[in-house]
Amino acid sequence: MQLSRWQKAVLGLVVAAWSWLMMQAVHECGHMLAAMLSGGRIAKVVLHPLAISRTDVDPNPHPHPVVWCGPLLGALAPLAAWSVLRPRAPVAVGWLLRVFAGFCLVANGGYLMTALWDPAGDTADLLRLGSPVAVIAGVGFALFAGGFIVWHGLGSSFGLRALPADAGDRLAWMLAITTVVVGGLEVMFSTRL
Repeated sequence: MQLSRWQKAVLGLVVAAWSWLMMQAVHECGHMLAAMLSGGRIAKVVLHPLAISRTDVDPNPHPHPVVWCGPLLGALAPLAAWSVLRPRAPVAVGWLLRVFAGFCLVANGGYLMTALWDPAGDTADLLRLGSPVAVIAGVGFALFAGGFIVWHGLGSSFGLRALPADAGDRLAWMLAITTVVVGGLEVMFSTRL
């Protein structure tokens, strides 16, 4: 059955709203996990559909990895979930996981790239903690680009037609691994755990 233009618009809005809320939850889970593993105490988590999510940690003995883990886990956990579940998932679930994985990569990558023009939230914290702007924005760009690679082939509006079907998977994982390595090195060299 083919969806009408109206049905596609409604589906798009619902999936975008769901993706936004779930992306915030996964992002904050990254902060919470890092806080718990590093000896911090989670004081407050703000998750609201009309607000930017936030995790307050007090005390926070290792703030640098706690800040980095929000966008990194927030972007890479959905990518890993899609990669693992897609061979077994029904087509619609696989599609939703793929859309969500791309959304999380784009959203977290775009958020990190704001270090270049208007740092706020995590990007402002990373700058305050000594992370170089080029590293923050570079990791952000890799995640952002990875999201569009994951979305490749979902429809004509997602473009990148020159890539073979399996090249998108390889490129997305290459960007993800590079992101983790660069982010991990940045944390190691700037924070003593």
